Amino acid sequence: MRLRIIWTGKTRDAHLRALTEEYLGRLCQFVRCEVTELRESVKAESKTGIGKDSRRISDALPSGALVVLLDPRGVEWSSNELALEVQRWENSGVKEVAFVIGGPAGVSREVAEKAGKLWALSRLTLTHEMARVVVLEQLYRAYTIIHRLPYHK
Repeated sequence: MRLRIIWTGKTRDAHLRALTEEYLGRLCQFVRCEVTELRESVKAESKTGIGKDSRRISDALPSGALVVLLDPRGVEWSSNELALEVQRWENSGVKEVAFVIGGPAGVSREVAEKAGKLWALSRLTLTHEMARVVVLEQLYRAYTIIHRLPYHK
């Protein structure tokens, strides 16, 4: 299985960028994984900006991939539940899972409709840069749970 994490905009905070790279490196020990960082619209919070960003996201979605959209209305998984979900995807022959982190104003309805799953990281509001770190760390944690490695404890 391959994981693709898609987001708009650069991670400007050097500390968060370093953590993103750290967890991406760790995750790649278990699964083929790549990040697709898309250019963010100048007017990301306007309707025009959401439309442009959403078109870029839609164009970046791999054909046939299971799309998991990060959305506050989604399901909140515990780390163990996420590990079970990843195992289910692997066991059911899912070839690729694309995790989408939209811009500050979210994504268009068209992108949301392509999602097979909605995942809420927390009921708390996180910056998009922080959400990137949390997604990668939780995916890494899921694989340590699957492989019964001590990181989880």
